[in-house]
Amino acid sequence: MPKDIDQESKPAPNAPVVRLMVLETDEPHPATQDERGSFGQILHQHFAQTGAAHDPPLGIETDQVYVVGDRGGRMPAVAEFDGFDGVLVTGSRASADGDEPWIRELLGLLRELWTRRPSDLVFIGVCFGHQLLARLLGAEIRTSPSRDWELGHCAIALSPVGQRLFRTGDAAHVYLHQMHQDQVAAAPPHNELCEGDVQVWGCSAHTPVQGLYVANRLFTTQAHLAFDRAMVGRQIAMRVESGGITDRAHADRAAETAHLEHDGDVVAAAILRMFHFGDDGAEGKEMC
Repeated sequence: MPKDIDQESKPAPNAPVVRLMVLETDEPHPATQDERGSFGQILHQHFAQTGAAHDPPLGIETDQVYVVGDRGGRMPAVAEFDGFDGVLVTGSRASADGDEPWIRELLGLLRELWTRRPSDLVFIGVCFGHQLLARLLGAEIRTSPSRDWELGHCAIALSPVGQRLFRTGDAAHVYLHQMHQDQVAAAPPHNELCEGDVQVWGCSAHTPVQGLYVANRLFTTQAHLAFDRAMVGRQIAMRVESGGITDRAHADRAAETAHLEHDGDVVAAAILRMFHFGDDGAEGKEMC
């Protein structure tokens, strides 16, 4: 069974609380599921630890709903988001530009929430979730032009917005674990859902849009903020075994980087600052 949250992850009883609805769009490797739980539980633990280290500390409450209908999931109703401060869409092996019924249904739900809750619900996306929210707002999702995968421990070049969001000072990069072939081609254009500027906080040689940001409303990341060494190796192995990744040498090299330190806590801290104690974004569209 997954481990309980340790005492160091628990803030004071009177700490402000951030409530997140996590929409799980896939399941982790079975060994990871046994050790750490579902993707939603893994993210809960990560944010709980980050919230406990926040100044002042934040409590984190999450509900998790597995939404892949053809594999036993269900799509929550809009009313189930009442009382939540944010919605987080997880990573998935599915393609964010796919036409599966559950993906269409999820897009419909997110569109309704985006329209109904313009000022009091923060939208967060990780990997597949990043791409799906970009698609919702009108961005193009495409396979990498080189058709290769961005895998393992990677450097992400920060735009000025990213440097402010992550409070990196003069540091121009963060380092995170990647696992994707598809990518967001460019920030969403102005349209009926996207009236303000959507800013890109980072890019890499492989991927022009590593994350999107709308002040007080949206934060996405192509990379995985909560992966650990075991998860990286197992998730890569799953994609090799399924035939998704065919370049085994590339996969092996990426797996060898799984032990390297990454900045997932820095990303989580920036996300939590969307809810409490200010917002570090900047006005105006700034690109890599």
